[in-house]
Amino acid sequence: MKIDAVVVREISMPLVRPFETSFGRTQDRRILLVEVQSEGISGWGECTAGEHPSFSEESTSTAWAVITEELLPLLMQAEIPNSGACPKIFSEVRGNRMAKAALENAIWDLESQQKGVPLADLLGGTRTTIPCGVSLGIQSSIEALLGIVETELAAGYQRIKLKCKMGWDIEVFEAVRKRWPDILLSCDANAAYRWRDADYLKQFDAFQLLMIEQPLWYDDFYYHSMLQRQLETAICLDESIHNRRDALAAIEMESCRILNIKLGRVGGFSEAIRVHNVAAERSIPVWCGGMLETGIGRSHNIALASLPNFSLPGDISASQRYWAEDIIEPEITVSAQGEILIPDVPGRGFAVRLDRIERCTVRRERTTEYARVYC
Repeated sequence: MKIDAVVVREISMPLVRPFETSFGRTQDRRILLVEVQSEGISGWGECTAGEHPSFSEESTSTAWAVITEELLPLLMQAEIPNSGACPKIFSEVRGNRMAKAALENAIWDLESQQKGVPLADLLGGTRTTIPCGVSLGIQSSIEALLGIVETELAAGYQRIKLKCKMGWDIEVFEAVRKRWPDILLSCDANAAYRWRDADYLKQFDAFQLLMIEQPLWYDDFYYHSMLQRQLETAICLDESIHNRRDALAAIEMESCRILNIKLGRVGGFSEAIRVHNVAAERSIPVWCGGMLETGIGRSHNIALASLPNFSLPGDISASQRYWAEDIIEPEITVSAQGEILIPDVPGRGFAVRLDRIERCTVRRERTTEYARVYC
């Protein structure tokens, strides 16, 4: 079959509440959506790049240029035997993994619909439900944070993750642990600390954290390895892991005991599966991280987290935590037990609300060159 057209859209959506991390505060999201059309079926992808190149080198603006000027011409000229061929097709473009993931994930969605199987099944998923946690940004006060934690625990979430930085860490952990001594608790520094803070970070061991995520530099394995030797708390790497080779290096260097897998960060489903597999082979648990996605990106995360080694609660939470109105239906919900049911229908399992997308669209580009696709 052929790809009839690819539509790239930029949409603008405000978050229900600001989300603050160690590197900034986000209120309004500029998000790129990719729609790959083939014989009456549309596969959808979402680019998880942020508005600014803070989390990674990519941004919404750079991803738009790379998708429309570099990746789409390669895709439209290629023969695609299956979704797993996308990394090879895009290989002449270095980096730009979030841009690549938007297109590749749309192709996986398209193929799963064409084959009449759930996306999770096409990926090799084995779970019927996934455990869910929440990621809580830096708040105006500890009292405000405690109120949010109480709300999320009442909603059933199985793990609480606290964004942290110097000055918003130990006192915060103490307050949360005093109120809830037995909950599954972790923290995420987004590279806020340095090796000189090693003795300070040892104090985190007192709070029985599941993990401390990316405490040091975003591109480091060496110092994380030295820090892990000094901590009882498991280090989880996020920003440092871009592919299977990075995951293997981090594991072999004992830089971490847990891995966070984000689809955009590793370039799409194909590489995410490879990272998952190498971690599973070495008994390193993984979980699925979030990037303030709409329901389209969130539904991709649900499918990914169905793979067997996603044994820890991830950041896949309900649509209503982020959006007054999501762009899918039904919106993603979490059960009172803190779980999401894996869809058992072809594709992602959530219909796209095109009317809502059109209202949020600020620019679009449609490519209609033809290419043969063999799925």
